[in-house]
Amino acid sequence: MTDIVTGLQDLTQGLPPFLRWVGVLLAGAIPYVEAEGAAVLGVVAGVNPFVAIPVAIVGNAIALALVVWVIGAARTGITRGRTVETTPKRQRMRQVFDRYGVPGVSLLGPLLLPSHVTAAAMVGFGAPRARVFTWGVVAVAAWALVLGVVVHLGVSAAVG
Repeated sequence: MTDIVTGLQDLTQGLPPFLRWVGVLLAGAIPYVEAEGAAVLGVVAGVNPFVAIPVAIVGNAIALALVVWVIGAARTGITRGRTVETTPKRQRMRQVFDRYGVPGVSLLGPLLLPSHVTAAAMVGFGAPRARVFTWGVVAVAAWALVLGVVVHLGVSAAVG
């Protein structure tokens, strides 16, 4: 394991710091990688955790804002004057949403699905875009902070 970490750090240390930050930012915007994965990758790659974690969160927040805006606009256009079809899968998702609300789905959602997917579903159900975005960023920031710190401590112990 330390060979992989050392190899990744050697590779990334040769890059200018700006490119390392851009890599973490872009990784944070990718569904399933998200801020949590990008923070971990950044820390393992040798980027200072005080930089890697916030940059990963910003990358995810940018993508999340885009998803929330696009889905919200699409929902407004599609549902204008129409009724929404109900499928069994949609009913189950709606039950979870009704039970836990925007904060609960945002905080627990990353355990199962990317924040982009949960945000799109919540906006699709009619949750306010600003609330979905705010709680989405809070959730990915919390997960990224926890995982980034844990990985930093683990890498520090393994390498140093």
